[in-house]
Amino acid sequence: MNGEHKKDLVILVADADMEQTMKGLLTRPRALGIRDGITVDVFRHPRRDPGIFHEAHEFLRPLQGQYRYALVMLDREGSGQEELSALEIEAEVQKRLNDSGWEGRSAVVVLDPELEVWVFSDSPHVIEVIADGDERFYREVLGTQLASGHGKPERPKEVMEEILRRKRIPRSSALYKELAERVSFSKCLDPAFKRFRKNLQRWFPRGES
Repeated sequence: MNGEHKKDLVILVADADMEQTMKGLLTRPRALGIRDGITVDVFRHPRRDPGIFHEAHEFLRPLQGQYRYALVMLDREGSGQEELSALEIEAEVQKRLNDSGWEGRSAVVVLDPELEVWVFSDSPHVIEVIADGDERFYREVLGTQLASGHGKPERPKEVMEEILRRKRIPRSSALYKELAERVSFSKCLDPAFKRFRKNLQRWFPRGES
């Protein structure tokens, strides 16, 4: 497939929650600071985070001629590499991608500790989606948790699941897509989100046709 007929981006993720998050985020190119109308496919690795760590380059190798860029995303928690930092995991996976032919047109983003760290931003939409609009209850639960350096719960997945359980809201991947479609990015200080957004802006700047 020649360059004129390549799709813009392939994203490899670890699970359905991450897949729906990506699909939700990419409906908002202006908020992400990227051009409109990029062509994207999102794939899930069948062996989730460990599969991505060990095999992302093998999964993506056959797709080099079909896409201009590749983005790989996984959680540090559950990857089997928890003794490494997020940046160290990114470097390991990136080296394999570079060696397999994706050098200069791929990026790896590791969420630390996991995807749910993106959920807890200072947005009323978060409270609406995961706490049924009950701000007092939401703040009470959040207040019992140790916060990270970025004002997030240390165990964001467990906190989100506790809120959903106590509010009797079924946990589903659709919640992640709804959050991604509604929550403002302006107050998201998470380093992995910043790297994710920066890579997209570098590849697909606004104003590019």
